[in-house]
Amino acid sequence: MKIICIGMAMLFGCYTSFAVSAEEEEQEYAEYMIVHPKPEDDWLFGFHSTISDSFYGTAKWFDSFFATDEDDDITPTSLARIRLGYEPRARDFAVFTQKFKLRVKLPNLEDRVDLLLSDEDDDSRTSTKDEADRLSRVNREEAFTASLRVVNVDNLGEFIDSRVGISGGDIFVKGRMKLQYELAEKHRFELEPSIYYYLDDGLGARLFMEYEFNYSEKQQFRVNYSMRGSESFHGYRWRHGYFYLHQIDRFRATSLGVEIYGEDNGDDDFFIDNTVLNYRFRVNAYRRWLYFEIEPFIEWPYDNDHKPTPGIALRVEGYFEKSQR
Repeated sequence: MKIICIGMAMLFGCYTSFAVSAEEEEQEYAEYMIVHPKPEDDWLFGFHSTISDSFYGTAKWFDSFFATDEDDDITPTSLARIRLGYEPRARDFAVFTQKFKLRVKLPNLEDRVDLLLSDEDDDSRTSTKDEADRLSRVNREEAFTASLRVVNVDNLGEFIDSRVGISGGDIFVKGRMKLQYELAEKHRFELEPSIYYYLDDGLGARLFMEYEFNYSEKQQFRVNYSMRGSESFHGYRWRHGYFYLHQIDRFRATSLGVEIYGEDNGDDDFFIDNTVLNYRFRVNAYRRWLYFEIEPFIEWPYDNDHKPTPGIALRVEGYFEKSQR
């Protein structure tokens, strides 16, 4: 169940909870998941084990630098996400995407320090959590990011972290605060300001705000807004997002959204860079760690005179978690 919640959270957030007995949960897994009678003969089982062991070996090796003799029995936790996609659209059919993210918790540093490896800027959070290739990235496309994150404060409704790392060959430091407020279990508001400094791009700041309304157990309306500015460009860049999310059951979820992003007070004064209308269907099938997505969408990009550009995205995503505690 943990992996399923992580997977759904990457797309929609685990905005609902379900009180289901262990017996009922096993019945649902048996209904939806295909289990090979001999796991050792199942190539998917071997594939998942190999990838998980590889990431875990990296985590253990890195964590060993901070170990003492008394900490020999402490082991780290690794969680990796790998996504492959084919996303053709009008006038551009050869669009293949691949993304990965690895997070390693370092217990020898009291579990307050993480190692983060990713092929996208980790602060490029969007409403659907993983659409950083199309939304809110600033001059860092296809950039590999490696950073050490320190969790400074982790309380209910309040989270502060800081990190130092390298992204696209540029060294950076960042600080971020996340504040969450809930009202009557149906309304949630999040405020996330951050500040960062890149050696090449200079000082920058970002503000993210989000409101969620859970008007039923499995349905949610979400609105968010983000803006960021930097010494590397004039003005500021912004994004609006409006979404209707529906969690059909434990294994299936949908999202209907409209996203608008652009620039203000820049070299071109004000303009809308792109508008995206999309519908996403996500399913956890065949294995508990394996997810499939289909997302038809229409874009109105600035560089195409805002003419409608239809497309479709087909993705497969795997989660690889391991801990020997």
